[in-house]
Amino acid sequence: MAINVEEQYNKIKEIEKAGGKLSPRDRNAIPQMEMPTLDPKERAREMNEVALGFSAQQAVVEANRCLQCAKPFCMEGCPVNIDIPGFIKQITQEDFKAAVDTIKKTSLLPAICGRVCPQEKQCQEKCTVGKIWKNPEKAVSIGRLERFVADWERENNKVTLPEIAPKTGKKVAIIGAGPAGLTVAADCARAGHEVTIFEAFHKAGGVMMYGIPEFRLPKKIVQEEISNLEKMGVKFELNFLVGRTNTLEQLLSEKGFDAAFVGTGAGLPKFLNIPGENLIGVFSANEYLTRANLMKGFDKEHAATPIYEAKHVVVCGAGNVAMDAARMAFRLGAETVDVVYRRTRKEMPARLEEIGHAEEEGVNFRFLENPVEVLGTEDGHVRGVRCLSYELGEPDESGRRSPVPIPGSEHDVKCDAMIVALGNGSNPLLVSTTPGLDADKRGHILVDENQATHHAKVWAGGDIVLGAATVILAMGEGRKAAASINEYLAK
Repeated sequence: MAINVEEQYNKIKEIEKAGGKLSPRDRNAIPQMEMPTLDPKERAREMNEVALGFSAQQAVVEANRCLQCAKPFCMEGCPVNIDIPGFIKQITQEDFKAAVDTIKKTSLLPAICGRVCPQEKQCQEKCTVGKIWKNPEKAVSIGRLERFVADWERENNKVTLPEIAPKTGKKVAIIGAGPAGLTVAADCARAGHEVTIFEAFHKAGGVMMYGIPEFRLPKKIVQEEISNLEKMGVKFELNFLVGRTNTLEQLLSEKGFDAAFVGTGAGLPKFLNIPGENLIGVFSANEYLTRANLMKGFDKEHAATPIYEAKHVVVCGAGNVAMDAARMAFRLGAETVDVVYRRTRKEMPARLEEIGHAEEEGVNFRFLENPVEVLGTEDGHVRGVRCLSYELGEPDESGRRSPVPIPGSEHDVKCDAMIVALGNGSNPLLVSTTPGLDADKRGHILVDENQATHHAKVWAGGDIVLGAATVILAMGEGRKAAASINEYLAK
């Protein structure tokens, strides 16, 4: 049954006009607002953003579901400790500018985080409303409210830049223009330091540009955040591969930088290491999405980026990147898309919203299966994937039940392209070219509690430290690193 948003909004306003306050019972009776989306059949062939965002009335109604708990457990689940009850209360008062300003005290990318961060596993998982309903999906839609006020600020030309401290004469080099690097750049620029970001690609934004598709995160939003940094005085050096163009040591010793932050992410794709993985038509999700997102391969009229034509695509993996790749395949011309995963739907690490959107668009899930060989034609192209069936055994170290292969269950799945979305590792270039920059056996740079590395002038954070993580976790590490860098440079 459709929710009458205007009716719910008017009920709240009538109580307020009468000088009353909503009781906890009143708030729990307010239905959760639904995010409007584009029609699945139409959007599956378009790059337009799928989720359309709340209207102002929807945002106010949803915000009034918040109980304004004396102890806000939701904040404990936020990696950057946003004042969640504070900004939600300001939404109930329809002071949307104050709400976004509250968020920006600790989170600099609300329009981005509101779209792509896994709130259901962070702030919303801790929400008291969800616990009352005994259903975490019924929690207050914190992420959607965050997105609403950020979009409202941008669409109404209300964006304001933070105050900049007097110039210190100190120079900070940021390696990598992803979420961690952008966060450090903003906080160091606010402290009055001269900040330069060195980015290997021809566009800044990191995974927000090359990895997350347009239909989940419009690139104009990322570009506007980058433009705001430029207005704050941050400089960008693009097509600059630190470790090759210059080493990190050269930046510190020859270029006059007083400190550096490494936020190069985790961009080295992992593969299955099975026979046939070198056939034409096998891609890492990283390459597949980069061609489509950063290099605009979907725009055949204006981009020269070659895209592999495929009608039946198999995607291996079950995280958000796998969902992105599967949904992108439809937009690049696939007629059928199968996601192969060796566990069940319950164990899928992807966000529920992304899984739901993928299903709506026609993605087929093949659970308890995993490829053991890629099958090829005589001329070296993919013609199918040989899979093995599995059953679930005892839980592994992560708590998920381990997949156990069923002997003799091999079967073939026809396809003409396979995308491997099993996560990414760390590129060893910076560690190998920077004495004193140490990493563990997985290539993750080693840091202390303040994100400082073993190198006296270098800090690091984000996926290069955590492994493949989330935008908000990378930002959290960036904030810690920036605070430590600013303290170091103040000595």
